[in-house]
Amino acid sequence: MTIEVFLDDTPGELRAVVERDGRPEHILIERPDDVPQIRLGARSVARVRQSAPGLKGAFVDLGGGQDAFMPIRSGVSAPVGAKVEVEISAERREAKAPVARWLGAGQGEIRLLAAGPTLMQTLAILAPGVEPVTGRDAIEAGWRAVDEAQAMGDLAQVERTRAMITVDVDLNAHDMGRARPRDETNRLALREAARRIRLNRWGGLVAVDLIGTQHDGKAILAALKAAFGDDPAIVHGPVNRFGVLMLSLPWRRTPLEEILYADARRRILRPEQAAQEAVRRLRFALLEDTTRARVRLCVAPGLATAVTPLVAQLGPRAHLKTDDGLRAGDFVVEAE
Repeated sequence: MTIEVFLDDTPGELRAVVERDGRPEHILIERPDDVPQIRLGARSVARVRQSAPGLKGAFVDLGGGQDAFMPIRSGVSAPVGAKVEVEISAERREAKAPVARWLGAGQGEIRLLAAGPTLMQTLAILAPGVEPVTGRDAIEAGWRAVDEAQAMGDLAQVERTRAMITVDVDLNAHDMGRARPRDETNRLALREAARRIRLNRWGGLVAVDLIGTQHDGKAILAALKAAFGDDPAIVHGPVNRFGVLMLSLPWRRTPLEEILYADARRRILRPEQAAQEAVRRLRFALLEDTTRARVRLCVAPGLATAVTPLVAQLGPRAHLKTDDGLRAGDFVVEAE
């Protein structure tokens, strides 16, 4: 298995992609304005703000206007006002607050005790010893990974709704009419589904509609563990009589589409992400042709404020122009 790492250090955002055998599996994003208290793995002293017995937990104040939901297991006392030490086990998603794992009683003021692992530290775990590729190739790898995360796929069509993730395995699409054994196709589809789910940073309930019925339970379990890993937080059931495999994956990171898009279906970027993408396109143009003395980024007025300090970090060849003729969120890169 070949592992490659691509690291795009564009002003405003550090983006990394991990590829295995030429296919992207992980996208990591780190920004200077990330709130450290709610990043995965951050440890804090928090105060219990509100009890939520119906949810078997409580909401805790992390400081700086940041809250998290803390599940409370049997035997743990966390009355309103108590100080607790917690660790973020799941980042914010949709309208849900981050989830904080109870570590013990807290002491002193509400404060951050330790930031979560940085992007570079996470890369060292995912791809130890692999030297990152930078520059144009890294930018293009990031674009490819985002495009692939949004694609439907043919062997395994993976879709997320508010309730669950569905995986539809299609023998005909994969084999184009040839007779590949059913079990092998199901195994390959599980691997592809796991890759796509990791790439999108999803969790929750997953339903996999396998090909056929009356499956070999041990073989499916082995294929499941090979595809998704042996994380003890993954819970799965047997394949039911309809040939559907159910499993539950832990939520950890904010889903990719929630970071990038205001409207994921139409691929409309968030305003701050549109500004970031404009700067990334400008940087790519600068790297693509180093002989040009000036490369200009033209943006709609609404992007100018966010883009200006980032363009300034690209050096004297990078220039910015506000164009009233562009629609909100649009930009154009021009070489001079």
